[in-house]
Parts: sequence; C-alpha cells; structure tokens
Amino acid sequence: MPLPDRPPRPQRRRVVESAALGEREQSRAEAARWTCPHGRHAGRGCVTCYEDSAEDDPALHLWEVAAWFTTARPIPIKTLQDIHRHGRGFGLTQPSTPLVYLLSGQVRAALAAQAVAAVIGFLLQNRHVVEAFHVTEIRATHS
Repeated sequence: MPLPDRPPRPQRRRVVESAALGEREQSRAEAARWTCPHGRHAGRGCVTCYEDSAEDDPALHLWEVAAWFTTARPIPIKTLQDIHRHGRGFGLTQPSTPLVYLLSGQVRAALAAQAVAAVIGFLLQNRHVVEAFHVTEIRATHS
C-alpha cells in the first residue's frame, strides 16, 4: 500500500550574523544591530545577558557564537583547559597567532547581539580568566 503524499518539509534557513571590530568605527545602524537589550555593545560583553542565557528557554534560538579577541598577556594553558570544563560548555582556544584567542559557545537568545554579549559576558563575569581583552571579530549563527 503506497504512503500518502506528504507536503515537503520547509527548509530551515541558516542565519549568520558577523562583524569585524577593527580600528574603524561602526556605522550607527551597525552599532545598533549589535547592541544588546541592556544597552551594551555585544563586542564588549554583557554580564546580564550572560546570566539571562543560563535559563535555556527552548522558545529562543540556539545560537552558536564565536568571538575572537586579543590580550596583552598570554592566557595560561591550564586556564584554557579549565574553560572547557566550565558548566556552560564554552570553549577557549588559541589559534596559531600569539595573544589571539577564540571563545565559542552555544546560548539561547532572541537576537544575535544578545547571544554574543552573553558569551563575551562570560569573560567579564570571570575577570580572573582574562583581565583585559579586545574583541576583534564576532559571529553568531542559528538555523
């Protein structure tokens, strides 16, 4: 007996939002797009967004976030390893370039700016990990 025809499943569109945060100023529209609901630029992080993202609301998008940043001093290898054991599942790695690091993780948020601000907010919340940093590039994706 043949199966009844089913309507095709709608394709899930992958959303990718990214920004290079170099020496040039962002336009007002670009800066507004990357401002979290608490008024902070996502590239500077937001502790409130970080704390809010712990709630894991399934109604919100699950964002995969990557943030590249630089530091004035190296982060000890033990600290890099400890981040992987952090309960939120964030990762902190060092690409081949000295003093450049990649912080990545998954968070639930309504907007890309909130997701990025939450992940970078982790660094603000944990100043013992990185005292001073400068975010150079951010990316958030969800499907």
